[in-house]
Amino acid sequence: MSRSAMFSSLRHRNARLFFLGLLVSNVGTWMQMTAVAIVVYELTGSATDTGINMLCQFLPMLLLGSWAGAVADRHDKRKMAILTQALQAAQALALGVLTLAGLTNLPVLYALSLVLGIVGAFDNPARRGFVIELVEPHEISNAVSLNTAVMTGSRIVGPALAAFLKGPLGAGWLFVLNGLSFLAILWPLLAIDRTQLHQSAPAPRGGTPVRDAVRFVVRDRRLLVVFVVFTLVGTFAFNYSVSLLKLSDVRFGDRRWFGILLASTGFGSMVGSLLTAARGRVTTKWFFGNGILLGLSGLCLAWAPGPWVAVVVSIPVGMGGAAFIAAQNAILQQESPPDMRGRLLALSAVAFLGSTPVGAPITGWIADNVSAEWSLAYGSVVALVSVSVGILLRRRSQRRDVPAHQHQAPAVQVDGGHGGSVVPEAAGG
Repeated sequence: MSRSAMFSSLRHRNARLFFLGLLVSNVGTWMQMTAVAIVVYELTGSATDTGINMLCQFLPMLLLGSWAGAVADRHDKRKMAILTQALQAAQALALGVLTLAGLTNLPVLYALSLVLGIVGAFDNPARRGFVIELVEPHEISNAVSLNTAVMTGSRIVGPALAAFLKGPLGAGWLFVLNGLSFLAILWPLLAIDRTQLHQSAPAPRGGTPVRDAVRFVVRDRRLLVVFVVFTLVGTFAFNYSVSLLKLSDVRFGDRRWFGILLASTGFGSMVGSLLTAARGRVTTKWFFGNGILLGLSGLCLAWAPGPWVAVVVSIPVGMGGAAFIAAQNAILQQESPPDMRGRLLALSAVAFLGSTPVGAPITGWIADNVSAEWSLAYGSVVALVSVSVGILLRRRSQRRDVPAHQHQAPAVQVDGGHGGSVVPEAAGG
């Protein structure tokens, strides 16, 4: 597991420009997400309201995500990403101006979160699909994992900035700064060398593109087990913007710990993503193992005896969570036909982000009516049970597991994980 393998995608100038811009932009995005959660909580003191705000932001992903993936497969992903990133910048600037003018309340925050969610539903498959075009086919797994590392690693800085700058600057200026941070990603999207891109042919119009992607997953028992486990864990175990905010306020007595805990999980997330990027191939063993790490460390974090212990314990929470996400993305992409990648990325986003409208309000209700500790712990229990069942199902089906699309993979290796699943050699890294 060498350093050169971990960062192999960065030998491409296009990838270096894109990932640097994405890192800067997402620091601003996490700063805004943290500040919005704090503002909503300050208005009402209710974790349920914070969960409803997350519902507004991610409901469009549930309703539009799969269709948006089909749109991304049919269009130039770079041009689509430029449009969606510009619209997200406009949303942040509008939120900042309204906050500075004293015009924000719950309905306004909910409405702007909904707007952000609609744009994000189209941005997710376009931007993530474009990442794959930055590198050669054998480096796809590494690029996907580095993308996850950048997206989650930005949580190291963004939430901490929100926690410490909201007081002296106010939330409005944080939102404005986020809007300006989008220039960091828009510039490389415009300046990138398009002759060096590895673009896939647009998917044909017509037909049943979304159902085709679902059938692709359902036909492969291994992918189906991974996808179902990923959906269950993503729904209930990743609602940190609700559970950690309540935990910081009630258990640790200071909301500023919210940003610090998010930053700590962000550090762990970066480590977990980079460890996944360094792997020559991503296996189901890695996927399930990190799901167990996420669940066990989440239980420890829920009942951490003090805030500094929580900061330390949140690192393996972030490691397990990010590696779990990156592994699912890599497994799906390394076995995906080029003209279906956008749709499969969108399905993953629907499973993970689109499930937030279900999990976030439930987490908020548990935080307000049961306890702050159980708002985090119940998701960890769901993760452990889901992963355990997934491992049992994988072992039972391993001898019968023959991927329906095996003829599309030029070569396979035996998965060193749960007994002989197959992964293409072109896993990247």
